[in-house]
Amino acid sequence: MQKSLLLIAFIFSCLVSLGQATLKGKVTTSDGIPASGVNVLLKDARKGVATNEEGLFILKNLKPGTHLLEISFVGAKTINRVVELKDAGMTEILVELAEASTDLEEVVVNGKKTINNTSVSVGKFQASPRELPQSVSVIGQQVIADQQMGRLSDVMKNVNGVAIGTARGSVTETFYARGYSLGSNNILKNGSRTNTGSMPEASTLESVEVLKGSAALLYGGVSGGAVVNLVTKQPKFHHGGEVMLRVGSYDLYKPTIDLYGPLSQKLAYRLVGTYEKAGSFRDGVHSKRSYLNPSLLYKLSDKTTLRLLGDYLATDFTPDFGLGSVDGKIPSEDMIPRNRFFNTVWAYNKIKQLTSSFEVEHKISEHWKVNFIGSYQQYNRNYFGTERIQAAANGDWSRPLTRTKQEEDYYTAQMNLTGDFATGKINHKILLGVDGDQNTTVNTQFRIAGGTAYDKINLLDPAKFTPRTDMPVTTDTATSQAPSYRFGVYLQDMVAITPKLRLLAGMRWSYQETAKTTVNYLLKDSVAFGGTPRTDKAFSPKVGLVYLPLKTTSVFISYSNNFVVNSGVDIYNQALKPSIIDQFEAGVKNDFFDGKLSANFSVYRIINNNLAQMAELDANGNVNSNTNIKEFTGQTTSDGFEVDITASLSKNIYFIGGYSNNYMRYTRTSGASNSFVTGERLVNNTAQTANGTVFYTFSGTSLKGLKIGASTFYTGKRVAGWNNTQANKASNVNRNIQLGDFTTFDVSLGYSFRKLSLLAKLSNITDELDYIVHENYSVNPIAPRQFSTTLSYKF
Repeated sequence: MQKSLLLIAFIFSCLVSLGQATLKGKVTTSDGIPASGVNVLLKDARKGVATNEEGLFILKNLKPGTHLLEISFVGAKTINRVVELKDAGMTEILVELAEASTDLEEVVVNGKKTINNTSVSVGKFQASPRELPQSVSVIGQQVIADQQMGRLSDVMKNVNGVAIGTARGSVTETFYARGYSLGSNNILKNGSRTNTGSMPEASTLESVEVLKGSAALLYGGVSGGAVVNLVTKQPKFHHGGEVMLRVGSYDLYKPTIDLYGPLSQKLAYRLVGTYEKAGSFRDGVHSKRSYLNPSLLYKLSDKTTLRLLGDYLATDFTPDFGLGSVDGKIPSEDMIPRNRFFNTVWAYNKIKQLTSSFEVEHKISEHWKVNFIGSYQQYNRNYFGTERIQAAANGDWSRPLTRTKQEEDYYTAQMNLTGDFATGKINHKILLGVDGDQNTTVNTQFRIAGGTAYDKINLLDPAKFTPRTDMPVTTDTATSQAPSYRFGVYLQDMVAITPKLRLLAGMRWSYQETAKTTVNYLLKDSVAFGGTPRTDKAFSPKVGLVYLPLKTTSVFISYSNNFVVNSGVDIYNQALKPSIIDQFEAGVKNDFFDGKLSANFSVYRIINNNLAQMAELDANGNVNSNTNIKEFTGQTTSDGFEVDITASLSKNIYFIGGYSNNYMRYTRTSGASNSFVTGERLVNNTAQTANGTVFYTFSGTSLKGLKIGASTFYTGKRVAGWNNTQANKASNVNRNIQLGDFTTFDVSLGYSFRKLSLLAKLSNITDELDYIVHENYSVNPIAPRQFSTTLSYKF
């Protein structure tokens, strides 16, 4: 009986399938280029799909007969076509858009869909931001090009809630999000962690994805602020490219070349290279950068692809600690003009960074796929100069010398299995992954002839002393090597409980190990071991609900946590456990006017209930004076909200903007003399940020090809210096340095004729003056009014 029922069911399913039709097609631009991300909708059947990178789409299980097909794309004319589907057969069609590929590229702001519909790789599985119970921002290639971005900091100004933080000696860029520093663990390139000891090159960026809040479930030991993924330009299976020349104020000169195309039917390449030479508004500051980014895409089969990527960056620039501080305070421009330079005339900071990575993606079936990503990174930094500009009240400063050489070898690997299936009427999207990395850092110690005291100068009166100009001889004395290892396993399930209600739940287990430090004394030809090896383990859960009352709206609420490894030991000389940081977030994501306008809002609270502070007493009950001995006696709380707006109202105009407000402070301390002050805002925490950019391109008139744009960026009040302790408060000593808010304005004007374009920008047109401050000794003024222009030719 059972076998008969199974046979009947099988025959019935075959008969049903025999009555179904399939529609397969390809969408191209008017110049024959495959159009990816185009929306294909069978209106009466209410079934839709987006074309893939090759412009292909397929719709299955359709009723035979006459249907109305709608082809739409932001910035393109919508196409409606009647198609006739035959019984149990496949119908193939070819659709050509009225626009050329170059026309469509002009209107792409955040990918080829709205910000809420664009699939982002930083989430590690196929889901649109609308489906995620978390805030997501994406800055696309068109915005990067229009604003003539040269550094990652130029990109991040467009992401509300992210602010530029301390830049010690301006040798790198540091960012803060939701009150937390985004260190090297939080910056990714094509999904793999990347060293942030050098400023990333923006000329190769296809887009920048920012997953705000905790991403510990996906990436392990990251801070609670955000994860930033740099997506580089990918190979294409059609020939093209661009050559550019950018020139600007202070002797900026930057040629760039971008070439791509097929090497065979299955192999495509891309090569991006640039060279930059520039001066600075700061006297004696110069920089040189060379960059090369080759990549290959190989279709091993219909189901398997291989991507190979290389990345080489060499920089040579002058380390600059800015104006410094006088008697612990930031000097006014009347005291020290913004261009005055205090490092030695020979100071240098040379960095070489080489990255190679590969990604293999295999489609197991229509519903399951697996990918494997591996990368290797070599980083080398060679630095020599003076630093820590902290002058006395009369301006006198004894310049100290610092010599640094650092080498790093960094291996990463991850494997992700993603798929979807159903249990009854409930659909699941599964992510199962494992990742690990190994990092070995070698630091060299030096002996400086004559000692580390160099000379004395006066910040307020440069003529008071005669500065030295010779570079002392240095000798390598020792190298220290400190390897570290990380490993994690994670599982995430997005459950479609109903068509409008989804639950995302997941868990990660992380393991981190830091081995003993090996010290090789070069002059003594001996080896010693130092430090205490430590192992940290943590679970990172995440759960969120997403409600979709409309196709264009989602409402979400979520909880997640991440962990922070603590340095130091407790009063019993045991390594401190990681601090677990809880995050709660809620928000709403909306698309209006047929996807032409997106407006998102989120509110959050982040609590660190296990803040490690210097212990008041040691194990014997005596007053503790060792800063390495700590205890969990504090709490910080970060509250805030963020608003994101993106609009592409037509192929002529787009707008991006946002606003954020954050308040991160100490909410519980022990009250001991060495504990922090309750209620005090944490240093480097920017209270508010705001941004807005609009670009308009004329078409169909005598002004066709003319482009105008404007941007404004607001940075709110901040606190530099150090946070106060109860002892500081009792003695009426304030270690805070209050920094005011500031706003900059940029304007752009450009013109395009066929394949040639010219774009000019005047930045900080009001010549606003403010500072980016590291503690109180690296006080770097923001750039004054300056000009840049880019001439480009596409082919």
